[in-house]
Amino acid sequence: MSEQSRGAIAWDPMSEERVRVEIEDHVAVVMLARPDKHNALDLAMFDAITATAVSLRHEPGLRAVVLHGEGKSFCSGLDFVSVAAAGEGLTGLTGPLDEPSPNYFQRPAYEWIRLPVPVIAAIHGNCLGGGLQIALAADIRICAPDAKLSVMEGKWGLIPDMSITRTLPRLVGIDVAKELTYTARTFDGNEALRLGLVTRLDDAPLDAARELAAEIASKSPDAIRRAKRLFDEAWTGTPDETLSLEAQLQKQLVGTPNQFAAVTSGLSKQPAEFIDPPVGG
Repeated sequence: MSEQSRGAIAWDPMSEERVRVEIEDHVAVVMLARPDKHNALDLAMFDAITATAVSLRHEPGLRAVVLHGEGKSFCSGLDFVSVAAAGEGLTGLTGPLDEPSPNYFQRPAYEWIRLPVPVIAAIHGNCLGGGLQIALAADIRICAPDAKLSVMEGKWGLIPDMSITRTLPRLVGIDVAKELTYTARTFDGNEALRLGLVTRLDDAPLDAARELAAEIASKSPDAIRRAKRLFDEAWTGTPDETLSLEAQLQKQLVGTPNQFAAVTSGLSKQPAEFIDPPVGG
């Protein structure tokens, strides 16, 4: 395990801080850190979120991630004034819209899907537009009942384009996705739960996310990583593809030291001592 994983650390991936990370007991807590702007997405925030997710992919001993926003909101979406001022409108920005996928604007959300360990989003306050798309890229979303969510891009004459096609279709029917997108309306956490956009509600979503991350981190990291891969790759596949992947991933687990450790722990009721997979494994 790296020195970072042995104790709590604070890490700033950008000279202009937009994201802070603490790693302890195999769990990374990632904080969007622009509270005076409700963590709105300027270019520094885009860069920092992407850099953070990519760096965590190479963090030894990592087993789970909690993603949340500092201050009153998770993320209020695109900082339109700041982003437009950075180039000749949206088309003049660093990272053109037509660059290879995922493009510059998709990566702050899509990189959480790429992360091999579970990501839990703790949602409070505003979670709008691009902020919602980042939250949707998490594996699990714990939401405050009074949080405000919206697929808001239509308000600005745009479509949602931060990898929402890889997330929303797995959560709601196409009619719900269209209605939320066409209207760009704002709804609360209670409705988000009814629609299937969030996993569960909690008055203290960050505390609940930390608790869940600790529980996940107590399980075999080999099994957790393969479970994420199984569902991400097989959710909409053919029977031949999905059943084959189940068998392939199970074969990689059966009889391994971590699988024996899990069995021993289950029988003895004592915490298991797992071996963390190599970086990139």
